[in-house]
Amino acid sequence: MELAYFELRQRIAEIGALMYARHLTDSAGGNISLRVDEVILMTPRYAGSKYLWRLRPEQILVLDLAGNRLEGEGEVSREVRVHLKLLNEFYPIGTAVVHGHARNALVFCSLNRPIPSMLYATDKFGEIGLVEDAPAHTQELADAIGAAMAEQLERVRKQAAAVLAPRHGVFVFARDLESGYDALERIDVSAYCALMARLIH
Repeated sequence: MELAYFELRQRIAEIGALMYARHLTDSAGGNISLRVDEVILMTPRYAGSKYLWRLRPEQILVLDLAGNRLEGEGEVSREVRVHLKLLNEFYPIGTAVVHGHARNALVFCSLNRPIPSMLYATDKFGEIGLVEDAPAHTQELADAIGAAMAEQLERVRKQAAAVLAPRHGVFVFARDLESGYDALERIDVSAYCALMARLIH
């Protein structure tokens, strides 16, 4: 039987590996999802801790819009609620969610502080604010992120919008997969610049 959406699942696996290699996520977590019509393609649980982000296309799950697995190896990620919230409520403005534990951005998450835009390349995203603290994997977190993204849909329409979850990581909601990855990397570079600037002052 032909693997459904093979090329897109392969692309998600490639982007996950790139995120891990560039410290935009880690072995503790992160997830990537992409809505294609009436299904959602999503990285599985333990993508980092068990598989070190070396995923095969077969491991990228095909979910229905309620988050039930239709195809793919492995378990559904516990963070699926955020992805379902965004991809059900705001599709087709946004089609992809990229969640990473980006190394520099995590400093701001840990201190509960927003990331300022330090570069022309990040002005389009504005200051990356925080949602109210909520436990990981909960509907409470999903609802908070959904409310924050609802206020930034014009950014999503143009490329992407992002929010920080305290003590957790960065959530990017984007018009497409590549735009989401690009936004995550730019925002983490902006976080790095903000941190390093403190050494100069």
